[in-house]
Amino acid sequence: MSDMITADLVDLDLSADTKEAAARALAERMVSLGRVTDLEGFLADVAAREAQMPTGLDGGIGIPHCRSAHVTEPTLGFGRSSAGIDFGAPDGPADLIFLIAAPAGADDAHLTILSSLARQLMNTEFTDALRSAGDARTAAALIRGEDAPAATAPGAAEDTAAASGAASADAAAGSTAQDTAAPAPTPTAAPAAVPAPAGPAAAAQTADATAGATERTGAGAAEGPAGGSGAGAGERPLRVVAVTSCPTGIAHTYMAAESLENAGREAGVEVLVETQGSAGFTRLDPAVIAAADGVIFAHDVPVRDKDRFAGKPTVDVGVKAGINRAAELIGEVRGKAERGEATSGAAPATPVERAGDSTEGYGTKLRKWLMSGVSYMVPFVAAGGLLIALGFAIGGYTVNKAPSVMDHFLWTQADSWGALLFQIGVVSFGFLVPVLAGYIAYGMADRPGLVPGFVGGAIALTINAGFLGGLVAGLVAGGVVMAIQRVRIPAALRGIMPVVVIPLVSSAIVGFLMFVVIGKPIASAQKGMTDWLNGLTGTNAILLGALLGLMMCFDLGGPVNKVAYTFATAGIAVANPSDSAMKIMAAVMAAGMVPPLAMALATTVRGRLFTQTERENGKAAWVLGASFISEGAIPFAAADPLRVIPSAMVGGALTGALSMTFGATLRAPHGGIFVVPLIGNPFFYLIAIAAGVCVTTALVVVLKGMRKQAPEAAAAGTDPAAGPATAAREAEHTVAA
Repeated sequence: MSDMITADLVDLDLSADTKEAAARALAERMVSLGRVTDLEGFLADVAAREAQMPTGLDGGIGIPHCRSAHVTEPTLGFGRSSAGIDFGAPDGPADLIFLIAAPAGADDAHLTILSSLARQLMNTEFTDALRSAGDARTAAALIRGEDAPAATAPGAAEDTAAASGAASADAAAGSTAQDTAAPAPTPTAAPAAVPAPAGPAAAAQTADATAGATERTGAGAAEGPAGGSGAGAGERPLRVVAVTSCPTGIAHTYMAAESLENAGREAGVEVLVETQGSAGFTRLDPAVIAAADGVIFAHDVPVRDKDRFAGKPTVDVGVKAGINRAAELIGEVRGKAERGEATSGAAPATPVERAGDSTEGYGTKLRKWLMSGVSYMVPFVAAGGLLIALGFAIGGYTVNKAPSVMDHFLWTQADSWGALLFQIGVVSFGFLVPVLAGYIAYGMADRPGLVPGFVGGAIALTINAGFLGGLVAGLVAGGVVMAIQRVRIPAALRGIMPVVVIPLVSSAIVGFLMFVVIGKPIASAQKGMTDWLNGLTGTNAILLGALLGLMMCFDLGGPVNKVAYTFATAGIAVANPSDSAMKIMAAVMAAGMVPPLAMALATTVRGRLFTQTERENGKAAWVLGASFISEGAIPFAAADPLRVIPSAMVGGALTGALSMTFGATLRAPHGGIFVVPLIGNPFFYLIAIAAGVCVTTALVVVLKGMRKQAPEAAAAGTDPAAGPATAAREAEHTVAA
């Protein structure tokens, strides 16, 4: 690891006057050593990263960096400028410039070293030593950690480096191809007790001490901060959890973490940071998050699993703010915690963002992979389906036979506008199967799975394998990429693996399997399912409607609900869906509207059976139900699942069966009552919904009325001051009971 930087990669008299010239001067040294294969291509990657966000930091530091296919091995270049170079830092030019070059397929050990360097840049003793280094050999040794600067405060900087470096190395050593771990988060209210070399390369030497250091650090933190003004003797200090991330995941991610940890230590605040970097990340323990008083997000890319932190006082800023304003952010989150300002909740993370635990069973993982594809496909379904439905509404039912609007479009003719909307919708629908397959593979193998997944999905369309083909193609693509990633690759090839080798090999394998091996059987199965749907009549159609209604109301937006919804949208995701497919779509949407509308009606007609908070939720449920958002009934189901869910399922089954009986059709996959003009036989369709809502309402009222309420429960139900927190406690108690 020590050869990541040598004296040949150090320029202590950097004469460049712009950041582009500085990057070029250091990159030329990398080229001369064979570590960069294409100078201009590499500099283009550096410039692209710089365009996302300036890389200048307070304290006279510039850290241009990127991951590039033109880099053969992780490399550091260091330059020292006497005049200073503007890298966009708030406090002026930078005199210490680090050019960080990482291969596109850099392994975790290398990335851990780079992250350790990023943390070291927050150490003023380290940067001061670099400014006073007399020759290139000394500067390179300092960066490698062979000659670390002494800390002015006994145990302070050394122990900080020990904790961060040891945790980083331990995480890298314990990582696997399936679940790569980043530097493990450690409490920082008290300094670690195990000294370690302070340089970035020395991080790998401290892995054995990590567990003990972390354990002792946590114990010290529990007793209280070692100084600072955050808490008095015997008083529990403020506890803050943080997440840091940046687009490249190499430098800013770890520098923000180090800055927050240092600021927390100075303020007497326990700070635990989850670094979501290039080397993967280790999730904070749920118990730690639950015990935290506040949350800081310092990020420039979406926080993964963000819903874990819902309900906490939260400060959400860019990653550079975490570096430059760490003390201010801790003060801000402290103020929010003291005032009790909590977030109302975070949008649920997508299945891709929920990477899952390595201990999960195969069935759970398979469900998440499939839901990954579905979650990314649904917006295409909604947009394309609504556009096609609007096209028919405006242009009539012969709009599908209209010529291309490129050849014939009259601005004043309604038929032309209808044809335009229809043709845009058809194009949108053309992406459904490739997106489904691509993001199933993405859920399995991350970004390397996208190319073979999309290729497999496109082939599924070509051979008329439809949605079944897309599902299989996504799973095959993800599996192929995961297998390739397990093969040991020579270091010289790692840089081209993600951009050349994996896409090429995986696409070829998936294409061969789809065209020659499994494509025809899947296409036959798809055709058989389509013929079965087209042949549904009478009792069979009614029973199918009832079954889909039960599924839509079983888990209110969960996996079973999504299976029914995906089954329905698959049928209409063509330019000319069959009558049976449109009936199924109508039944699914009608049944999905029943639970929230029924809860809204129940809170209106028998409000005394519900808490004040539930009555407030009932008002919102009117709008959610009318918009076909089944999740509007979740607060009621969580508080009283044994009465609400069976009642909703009965009403949903009735609505689905009646919709199929009345022959209602729907071309749009979403919209609720707002797409009633696009529904075939709309009057009886609304009757079917009303019947299900009334049945569910009656059952809920009867079942809740039969319940013998305890005096304290009755008092809670009539307390007009009860708020969301009260409702949450009631729901938690009920579910636990």
